[in-house]
Amino acid sequence: MAGEGPSSSKHRRELFGWLSYAFASEVFVIVSLTLFLPICLEQFARDNGFLLPDKTTPCTSRPSPPSGMTDEDEARCVVKLGWAWIDTASFSLYTYSLSVALQALTVISMGGIADRASYRKPLLFGFAALGSISSLCFFLLPSSSPVWPLAGLLSVLANIGFSASIVVLNSYLPRLAASSLPSSDHGDTEKLSRATARISSLGIALGYTAGILLLLAVLIPVQLAGGSTTALRFAIGGSGVWWALFSVPALIFLPGASASQDTPSSGVTEEREGLLADERPETAPALAAKWTVRQEVVDAWKRLGSMLRWHSIRRLRNTFRYLAAWFLLSDGFTTLTSTALLFAKTTLHMSPSSLVLVGVLTPSAGILGALLWPAVQRRFGLTSLRVLVLLVVAGSVIPAYGVIGLFAPRGAKWGLRVPAEMYAFAVYFGAVYGAFQSYARALYAEIIPPGEEARWYGLFSITDKSSSFIGPLIVGLLADRTGNIRYGFLFLVAMLWAALPVLAGVDVERGRTDARAWSSGDDGHEAEGDTITQPDSG
Repeated sequence: MAGEGPSSSKHRRELFGWLSYAFASEVFVIVSLTLFLPICLEQFARDNGFLLPDKTTPCTSRPSPPSGMTDEDEARCVVKLGWAWIDTASFSLYTYSLSVALQALTVISMGGIADRASYRKPLLFGFAALGSISSLCFFLLPSSSPVWPLAGLLSVLANIGFSASIVVLNSYLPRLAASSLPSSDHGDTEKLSRATARISSLGIALGYTAGILLLLAVLIPVQLAGGSTTALRFAIGGSGVWWALFSVPALIFLPGASASQDTPSSGVTEEREGLLADERPETAPALAAKWTVRQEVVDAWKRLGSMLRWHSIRRLRNTFRYLAAWFLLSDGFTTLTSTALLFAKTTLHMSPSSLVLVGVLTPSAGILGALLWPAVQRRFGLTSLRVLVLLVVAGSVIPAYGVIGLFAPRGAKWGLRVPAEMYAFAVYFGAVYGAFQSYARALYAEIIPPGEEARWYGLFSITDKSSSFIGPLIVGLLADRTGNIRYGFLFLVAMLWAALPVLAGVDVERGRTDARAWSSGDDGHEAEGDTITQPDSG
């Protein structure tokens, strides 16, 4: 049945459900993952750690160091996990690294299952339950507990739950974009592109709004408690409450298997009329009887191998070119965020309360950016690719300005040398980064094979996570060798600028055509069979 356009009550319900989950889940990233969780894990380890060199004096017995004391002036705090002694800060870093690795394994394994309409919604809310319940468990686990290392496990599970659920959520995006337009516009790729960008931007804006609201709500008790683990656990658990509570509308309104044949997406052929391009057709009864989740997981890894063969890269060259650019851009922007905060703390000596203000300003401006850039796109008739290129150029201004500070005279008030500049750039970066996230997701949706969205968004997530260690590692090495973290801005400028020609070279229209041909079984690819075809000999 043809879509009824944006006035359809069905479309409004589904869009409300999709936006509700964005509103519910993004708080985990803003409140927990990027702010309170790393601090909480380090404090858990510190509360159970000992000072070097004797490893008998508890870290908590040491008074707070006087102002101006550097890390080199202090005795290191280490904690024993199993047979190994590790730095308390490393506990948080190792936990994050483990979660990234397990995220990659998870999204690869579940991508094919999420492409089936009957499993998509249960997967989304299964992972939402995993993430929110893991966050809620922080209410029950004090740092004095003999099983305090479970905090690391809970962190890993919460992070996996969030990342996997977002992969599933993104796979709804092409369906929502198509159903937001009159059926007569389903063949208009430009209108579909803008509809996708608009919905993606709205989801980012609502997610940022939710994060800011909860961040403001928990900051007062956190400050009153002086940053104790009790206050930090309260903030993390609060994000779990929010996540669970606001997921309920999504559970009610997002379409399940029964809706999979209602609204066509773009690129639907006459033979597939009535089937969503973003839904995998259910297998014939004989094949369905043989299908199992275990077999789908095995096949998912086989499909990943097929996706990464030279045959696939050649057939979908624009999709993989975009992924190459995303590898650089995702790492560059993520590292810029962490580097800027560390720079503000260690070089500009901004207080924790000032850094919290920076943390609030950035997502606040992100809401504005996510909503403003689509209006700019419509006003000047820009393609989504052109907007994304402009956003990368705009984002590179921040590290470039930081590099200028290397040549500024002592006492200069420019080149990222005073805290006021950091506040200004927090607003500027937020306006750019919020739009960058939404356009990066929306543009990718245009050049992936219809019917395989969850699998390809899984690869999108894997590309993101697999690059996430490179930037921080190199910036850390530069800081260690030079004694000045500002040199890390040089690397970040180079990384963002290196991605520009790769990104600008993506042919979106050709990418759409190739993706549809791939999905329909042309060019030697079987779109929906479980059999993986071998590459052409030629």
